[in-house]
Amino acid sequence: MIPGTVLCYTFRMRKFFLVLLLSLVVWVSGYGNVFAFAKGEQDCSKCHTLNQEQAKDALKDVIPGVKILDIQPGPINGLWEISMESDGRKGILYLDFSKKRVIAGNIFDIKTKTNYTKDSFDRINKVDLSSFPYENSLVLGDKDAKYRVIVFDDPD
Repeated sequence: MIPGTVLCYTFRMRKFFLVLLLSLVVWVSGYGNVFAFAKGEQDCSKCHTLNQEQAKDALKDVIPGVKILDIQPGPINGLWEISMESDGRKGILYLDFSKKRVIAGNIFDIKTKTNYTKDSFDRINKVDLSSFPYENSLVLGDKDAKYRVIVFDDPD
């Protein structure tokens, strides 16, 4: 055996094991993961899509006979806001991007005290008064007034 070969061999082995150990530490700690976006900067709706048929298919077991009116990105990343109608009633639901979970309820912004669900609900249930049939109605006051009050009454 040549003097110094043992020293060279042990040095190479130590170097090999050190590199292996560091690689293992990096792999276990997750520093080896590469992400395309910094956390919170991605626009997930560019990759995740939802059309009316997919939404109807996802909701068919929960709400049979659902009619999808509109789909848009929800107020929280990872959720679709679905305007829908069932049994003549309109409503708002949220479906996650995996299309496996439905949220039925209000989403609030704590800081601004905004109820996003109510805003969307009011938008889809807005009545266009210009299309209201006034020919059989009793009009009191100025018919061109800025504000109108419509009263429905059953004479029977």
